[in-house]
Amino acid sequence: MKGIMIQGTASDVGKSLITTAICRLLANEGVKVTPFKSQNMSNNSYVTMDGKEIGRAQGIQAEAAKTDASIWMNPILLKPRSDLQSEVVLLGKAICTLSGKSYRDTYYEKGLVTIMNSLSRLSESYEVIVMEGAGSPVEINLKDKELVNMKIAELAGVPVVLVADIDRGGVFASIVGTLELLTPPERNRVKGIIINKFRGDQSLFEEGVRWIEEKTGVPVLGVIPYMDHMIEGEDSLSIAERFSSKPKRSIEIGVVKVPFISNYSDIEPFLYEEDVSIKWIEKAEDFGHPDALIIPGTKSTITDLQFLKDRGLVKAIRSYVVEGGMIVGICGGYQMMCKELVDLAGTDTGTANMVVQGLGLIPAKTIFHQEKITTRVSGNLHPLTRIEGISLEGYEIHLGKTEYDAFATVSPFILCEDGETDGYYAFDGQIIGTYLHHLFHNDEWRSHWLNKIRAMKELQMREIVSLQSLKDRRFDDLADMVKEHLDWNQVKRIISQWEKS
Repeated sequence: MKGIMIQGTASDVGKSLITTAICRLLANEGVKVTPFKSQNMSNNSYVTMDGKEIGRAQGIQAEAAKTDASIWMNPILLKPRSDLQSEVVLLGKAICTLSGKSYRDTYYEKGLVTIMNSLSRLSESYEVIVMEGAGSPVEINLKDKELVNMKIAELAGVPVVLVADIDRGGVFASIVGTLELLTPPERNRVKGIIINKFRGDQSLFEEGVRWIEEKTGVPVLGVIPYMDHMIEGEDSLSIAERFSSKPKRSIEIGVVKVPFISNYSDIEPFLYEEDVSIKWIEKAEDFGHPDALIIPGTKSTITDLQFLKDRGLVKAIRSYVVEGGMIVGICGGYQMMCKELVDLAGTDTGTANMVVQGLGLIPAKTIFHQEKITTRVSGNLHPLTRIEGISLEGYEIHLGKTEYDAFATVSPFILCEDGETDGYYAFDGQIIGTYLHHLFHNDEWRSHWLNKIRAMKELQMREIVSLQSLKDRRFDDLADMVKEHLDWNQVKRIISQWEKS
């Protein structure tokens, strides 16, 4: 199978974005193309149609490639649970939690076998593979057992294009330094350089392009302008930039920024609501007076609940609700809203039978068991919400199960297609808790919820913003923009003419 690998001089230089654009460009030309990232480290994940978990970036890239996402596109996903440990998701299923050292010591060989098997499976169904690296390919302390950059390009037998971010500064040093630290065989595999996030008049950088090509002997394939794109980010490095770039609007939604936030793509639909802005809240002093509050998902619910307690946010959140503030808890945020959290199996904290007090906003307790739930979900708002005609779909990724007090009067939030219920809905929607990720990606629900806030503030009601109709357009717009500033024919020649070494 032919292919190409996009590596970078550092994290957050735009590897995911370039990979996504190339997937769409090839798909638009009728090529059966697949994305691939051997090992991803991110708490922003994606549930495939068969209920398996992969990195969200590869799920989005599969959509750009006009194909269904599968576990073979991201066989290893590492989900950080603390500064030292990550959950290991192998072929879509969580298998253990390890420190970085333990993972490198025990999973390197198994990882290589899994990656080779995944590449073999993809080669059966696709003509071209567009691979994405991670961080930098020259992290010297990690190179001997790396599973995501040059070693994988060698296994797949594909050429490499190096992406550098000019917006952060130091672009010349980052390119030359990266190439100098590669071994000669690795350096020979690099067939092009892409300069990303350029601001201003590109003619002023022509001398810089010539210098790079003369110094390195590697062609610059394009200088891509800084784009205000609509493609979901991969990791937390891009969170603050994407949301803080939007000024305060007439509706302000506070989002509790917990250390191990997961699936922050739950919040991204608000980027496309013209009268809505997001305010990140990390301590009580940040709270202010938001029109609504969202407690997002987290990879470590009890650890992040302790973060809320340490920062004075528990008292602030309780006071906010008592004063009539609207609150939505999603997944881990929903669990925090319970009266009590019980880590029965030790799967959340590593300590079995640990019991902690929650926010006390919901008459329930969450019990963490051994088995993780990952599933696609569809249904409607529960009849007890008294809201008709709104359907919902999304996915669940969680360990805990939430159980309500025996004599509590509870209105579930969602009636699922399989007859099961999910979540909590109280006080005409003032308090909502749910395990459903991508709740606000449902256009009718998001519009209904925002219009309720608009009515409370005596603002003008707004029509539904259709995210689904924007999705294909954003991929095409991204592809067109990248193609305009890229030697696309040269990229295709690199893919087609590379010979396996």
